[in-house]
Amino acid sequence: MDNRQSYPSDMTDREWRLLEAWIPAAKAGGRPRKYAMREIVNAIRYLLRTGCSWRMLPHEFPPYRAVFHYFRTWRKDGTWERIHAGLREEVRQRQGRNRLPSAGIVDSQSVKTTEKGGSRALTGTSG
Repeated sequence: MDNRQSYPSDMTDREWRLLEAWIPAAKAGGRPRKYAMREIVNAIRYLLRTGCSWRMLPHEFPPYRAVFHYFRTWRKDGTWERIHAGLREEVRQRQGRNRLPSAGIVDSQSVKTTEKGGSRALTGTSG
């Protein structure tokens, strides 16, 4: 990041310190990483914030193929879910709450049903 101007979507140093521990280490015996993981994450944040296509990622970031590779790999291996769960637990603990939620709420209004029922409502048949 030192070689480019920052974007509003870039992580602060504090944000990176919180997130860095959740980023998977490079594979043992594999090629050394070519790009800084902070720049990969900054590029993903830029994409998510701006809604641009992968190919329109600004040239200051690592190549879009590399960014997409990490995004996809982390989605498939559960890294994003682990990051979300871990950060949620840290926030709850800082608020003086139990790290893990103890209950959930299901709102009956969030699941809409039809009074006509199932396939009959779709086909217009009455029985």
